[in-house]
Amino acid sequence: MRLGMIGLGRMGAGMVRRLLKGGHECVAFDNSAEAIKAITADGARGARTLADLVSALSPPRVVWVMVPASVVDSVISQLRPLLQAGDVIIDGGNSNYHDDIRRAEELKSAGIHYVDVGTSGGVLGLESGFSLMIGGEKEVVASVEPIFATLSPGGRRPSAAALASGKASEGTASMGYLHCGPNGAGHFVKMVHNGIEYGLMAAYAEGLNLLKHADAGMQTREADAETAPLSDPRYFQYQLDLPAIAEVWRHGSIISSRLLDLTAAALAASPGLANFGGRVSDSGEGRWTVQAAIEVGVPAQVLSAALYSRFESRGRAEFAAKLLSAMRLGFGGHVEKKS
Repeated sequence: MRLGMIGLGRMGAGMVRRLLKGGHECVAFDNSAEAIKAITADGARGARTLADLVSALSPPRVVWVMVPASVVDSVISQLRPLLQAGDVIIDGGNSNYHDDIRRAEELKSAGIHYVDVGTSGGVLGLESGFSLMIGGEKEVVASVEPIFATLSPGGRRPSAAALASGKASEGTASMGYLHCGPNGAGHFVKMVHNGIEYGLMAAYAEGLNLLKHADAGMQTREADAETAPLSDPRYFQYQLDLPAIAEVWRHGSIISSRLLDLTAAALAASPGLANFGGRVSDSGEGRWTVQAAIEVGVPAQVLSAALYSRFESRGRAEFAAKLLSAMRLGFGGHVEKKS
């Protein structure tokens, strides 16, 4: 197939390269001239403007938008007058599924189809493939399925026999892509995926942090009314090799995962993680997941705690901590210890 790709960032460029390797033709646009130059060197056709990109595609056109969620509406507003009925816009970023439902309705009057694709795989997707969670009209999704099949880890469509079986383990899900439902379903599933990601990351971080401090019984601790003592220092006499522990967990452990692979690589490169300050951002999906859980009344304690820990890492708990110290001083005369 021939398609246009708007956005050649960390994932967009990798997706174009994977599509090119799979035999597709790609017309690529980005605000960075250097990004366009780099991708054309790999066989894509570069476009200087969105109008150039659209004119290089034959109807029905397929345009994949791979830009930050905050920019998607702006890009679509520029694309809309350039496209015609029957064309397809795919949003593969991390948009809020509410926006997907709205955009699909707004584009329907012009006969333009909208497909939302939650895309997971990051910078590793070029070689390993991307996990794709898709929302949109069934017939429209089917018309662009060769794109999803190539981008997916399987790199191909499942056989007709596998599809006929009706089993997820033999169908497109086993290849790494799935039509999840109508507009918004793809990004809804990806939203929850990212909420789970927050929880998994927090669990690894908290567990390894506990291992890091397993030598507490070997440290000199102040003995005063403001410091809770260890129950028995003998139980905390371990100076553990965190890079080696993360590595051994990768092999045969029930908690092995790609996130653990990345964790082990980071610790191997710098056991003390000297290049990181510990300020953890959140790009929105974790918040939306918790909001959705509240709306439907589903408990999500782990996902909520993981989100709030990210807020705390950015200093958003500092004033609350000062208030706690002030209250302790007020009711018990406890003088705050210097950090």
